[in-house]
Amino acid sequence: MSQTTGDSCSNISGVKTMADQSLLLNAVTYMGAAVVAVPLAKRLGLGSVLGYLIAGIIIGPWGLGMIDNVEDILHFAEFGVVLLLFLIGLELNPKRLWAMRRPILGMGGMQVGLTILALFAIGRLAGLTTESALIIAMGLSLSSTAIALQTLTEKHLLTTHAGNSAFSVLLFQDIAVIPMLAMIPFLGGTVTDQGDPLTGALKVIAAIGGIVVLGHYLTRPIFRYIAKTGLREIFTAFTLLLVIGIALLMQLVELSMALGTFLAGVLLAESEYRHELEVEIEPFKGLLLGLFFISVGMSIDFGVLFSNPLLILSLVALLVLVKLTVLWLIASRCKDPIPISQRPLFAFLLCQGGEFAFVIFSAAKGAGALEDRLADPLFVIVAISMITTPLLMIIYERYIAPRYVEVGEERQPDRVEEDGNPVIIAGFGRFGRIVGRLLHASRIPTTILDHDPDHIERVREFGYKVYYGDATRSGVLHAAGADKAKLLVLALDDPEAGLQVVDLVQKQFPNLKILARASDISHGFALRDRGVEIFQREILESALLLGEEALKELGYGAYQAKQAAHAFRDHDEELFNTLYEEGALEKRISMQREAKDELEQVLAADEEDIEQRRKQAWD
Repeated sequence: MSQTTGDSCSNISGVKTMADQSLLLNAVTYMGAAVVAVPLAKRLGLGSVLGYLIAGIIIGPWGLGMIDNVEDILHFAEFGVVLLLFLIGLELNPKRLWAMRRPILGMGGMQVGLTILALFAIGRLAGLTTESALIIAMGLSLSSTAIALQTLTEKHLLTTHAGNSAFSVLLFQDIAVIPMLAMIPFLGGTVTDQGDPLTGALKVIAAIGGIVVLGHYLTRPIFRYIAKTGLREIFTAFTLLLVIGIALLMQLVELSMALGTFLAGVLLAESEYRHELEVEIEPFKGLLLGLFFISVGMSIDFGVLFSNPLLILSLVALLVLVKLTVLWLIASRCKDPIPISQRPLFAFLLCQGGEFAFVIFSAAKGAGALEDRLADPLFVIVAISMITTPLLMIIYERYIAPRYVEVGEERQPDRVEEDGNPVIIAGFGRFGRIVGRLLHASRIPTTILDHDPDHIERVREFGYKVYYGDATRSGVLHAAGADKAKLLVLALDDPEAGLQVVDLVQKQFPNLKILARASDISHGFALRDRGVEIFQREILESALLLGEEALKELGYGAYQAKQAAHAFRDHDEELFNTLYEEGALEKRISMQREAKDELEQVLAADEEDIEQRRKQAWD
């Protein structure tokens, strides 16, 4: 008996060891594939999403066959989408979300409705039954939230008009999944015991109400209590508990997990712990989203594809074409039309199939509303369509976006109304705004040029007269009054563009004095080479002021700290002039290495003088 028991324990231990090894082997496989494929894809300009998809194809059943339990991994990895929506919600407070209600309902409703109508008509023409055509149209009308939002955040496009509009459509799609799933049992003819509809509605209302109460009233005291303990790992644990708990609650009432966590994020958007939440969630989101994209790549059944490649690829092309057409129509006909330069971006972001299509088609198979002969190719079509988005984005960035920039088709320079203003500010970003505010407060009229339309509209809301125009073009400068102005404050973010402006002004407006922003020492050398004598390195003065405050906090007197900062400034200016006169790069590097020791000598030499003045100085 004891021998049998011992054998059983040994077998159980062996099974656990094999399971643990399998888990670790899978983890090593995922991370190894990502580490190799994603940086390579980024280097080739393909983007991280396509890198993950390629990695999944390589290690999947139809590649090297290193992973086979694809469906289980896909369900787990969908939690990355949940975390992504939670983080997006943290960026949107309730007021901003309410302000977006029109594009969410308008553009989102139009996209889903028109796409379903178009695909349903195609399905019926192809001979599908009404039920099958409607289910397929509903599933294919949805786009990939994970791919679209990952692309927007990775390329910093979420704040653009196209990015905001795409996000609104995606949010409506997540909401639309709920009624779509509710319709499937009726379409499949398997409605037997659906329970009391009123009870189901009450569960949904109770779940959403619970999230609102939790997010608005309970989470802050709990986070405050945990923060006082100083245990960061507990803060992380509660953050994950909050997100997972809300996702589980939404799943129990048969709602979208991503939608529930998005709502929780919105409710916490004004919390003082918002930034800490983002920091704690971000690593998990990135890993799980990467795993999701890998699992999508693994899920492509190349057996179905190879059995009839021409048909499958034709259907993928048809799906993308239909959605591109609908999206372009919406972008141009909606109440707030998207600029023509951003319409390809909007359409390319949303023209693929989405991860919720897998959910809808799986549910339809289970309910008997969709046959296997239709469902299996649909899974492949959706997965392949996801690969088209990174490829289309490459086309947009390399061939479409530059054309609009060169031709200026998006917007012509504004007509400048002021005449004879003594100052022109080129670039009204974080640097130019400070100069502009000082001049504005001193009642000095200025003409401000910037090339970001969205930025211009935001700044104009605060009473500044900012005009759209590219300062590297002589016609724009002439229209801004460069031939009459006294000063040009050059505050562009792009150093190369700034040097182009300097060359242009010196050639065509030689009487216009230039005051420039320098990004670093090398940029300062380039400005000096062009004869610009007055320029300011953008972080020097602010860094010196902060260093001065640091000295005072460490016990230095106010006068002593001020003198140390002045000594550093004088030394830095002398070093800049010396380096500029030396010219040779090797000599400059050598002198910079010696500069630290020389600075210590300068500060030490000032000590005696500082001590003598201390008694008469403010302290």
